[in-house]
Amino acid sequence: MLSTLSRPLARFVERWLPGSFALAILLTLVVGTMALTMTDTGLADVILAWGDGLTGLLAFMTQVALVLLLGYTLANVPPVHRLLVRVASLPRGPRQAYGFVALMGGIASLISFGLGLIVAGVMAVEVARVFRDRGTKLHYPLLVASGYSGFVVWHMGYSGSGPLNAATEGGAYTDLPGGLVEVTRTTFSSWNIIAVVVTLVVVVGAMMLLAPRQHDEIVLAPDEVFGDSGSGGTKAARSPKRGNPAKGADTAAETATPVPADRIDGFRGVTVLAGVLLSAYLVIFFLRNGFVLNLDIVNWTFLALILLLVGNARELAALIRAGGSTVGEVLLQYPLYAGIIGMMSATGLSIIISEWFVQVSSAQTLGFFTFLAAGLLNMFVPSGGGQFALTAPLFATAADSLGVDQSVVIMAVAYGDQWTNMIQPFWAVPLLAVAGLRVRDILGYTLVTLVLSGIVFAATLLIVGAG
Repeated sequence: MLSTLSRPLARFVERWLPGSFALAILLTLVVGTMALTMTDTGLADVILAWGDGLTGLLAFMTQVALVLLLGYTLANVPPVHRLLVRVASLPRGPRQAYGFVALMGGIASLISFGLGLIVAGVMAVEVARVFRDRGTKLHYPLLVASGYSGFVVWHMGYSGSGPLNAATEGGAYTDLPGGLVEVTRTTFSSWNIIAVVVTLVVVVGAMMLLAPRQHDEIVLAPDEVFGDSGSGGTKAARSPKRGNPAKGADTAAETATPVPADRIDGFRGVTVLAGVLLSAYLVIFFLRNGFVLNLDIVNWTFLALILLLVGNARELAALIRAGGSTVGEVLLQYPLYAGIIGMMSATGLSIIISEWFVQVSSAQTLGFFTFLAAGLLNMFVPSGGGQFALTAPLFATAADSLGVDQSVVIMAVAYGDQWTNMIQPFWAVPLLAVAGLRVRDILGYTLVTLVLSGIVFAATLLIVGAG
């Protein structure tokens, strides 16, 4: 039944949804119009807020670009690639493949959202390659959508920025009613853990049920995704062998008599030494701070593993050049979303939207309406931490006045933020860059995830809100 329902959705989206860059521009125009009509802000001030906001995500944009580049590189280092092939070989049939990729993406997203995106993309590519080599057809858009669907639980996990912010001194809850809220009441509460398990079961099951039937059209992964022309090789397999120069490397490296610089480039000890030093930093960091994961630590972990496992500096340079194509769309689109966030914040539009949902809430339904408000705002402010900082004071005050536990509204914001990611391409851009697809290719399937996960989130908040 799900497969029957999803097909017209997929066809509609493929026909009408523009590319992610054009969609970002359209969202900019929508938010600008809303700011002009729903607030007292003039046109010049709206434009100024947009322009000032364009640089607001530069640091974050660099972090995400590194997640993509380093994640791609790590996946294509020969030892890691061989491991990925073994893992990708675990599912035996198409239905298992879709469910497996969704589960892997979900588990990785619970650890770190950056890790979840790169694992989902890489596993989709590798599973598609394994099944191609077996001679079994997989519907590649559904496979990639399955990986992205696992991302719908990220804010319920270890790197959830809202709950972490609420528990951190100097965060949004420092001066709010009730003070800081420990993660034992939010992320690690029994009801949130149950919601995580139920959501993953529902999403994995849904992706398996969406598998095309025998007479349905199946779109295969393009050979370009694997870096070959159908020969069965992969980008990793085609990367330069240890000690050998890459195509396009310095001409000197290809001479019959290598100069000392060539020997240094081909000496594995150089990269191993750098990897050991970076690993030492990570060990010291974790010993002093506990198991704290953020994008920087994820990136340095990726880089340390790359340096320890890669053949030499020349091989690493070739892999980095090959992975450069994965970061282009991130660098182009994220400033546009930063501008949208700037308009929402500077004009007070985000507060106006949030206040409307608070006004129609009761003690039992505050969590539910907070969830809806966060989901709507996430369409325009697709940054969990940014949205939480904007709306936390309002929702916290409402919870205090209605006698609702602060953990409910904190997780409601988290649920809403992750929920509409299924139809908001901001977070899909990194994964799609790895997988080689467009937003329109997967959105028909992630709409199903949106509906089903939304039912789980809403039911959870209504049950908890009822006491």
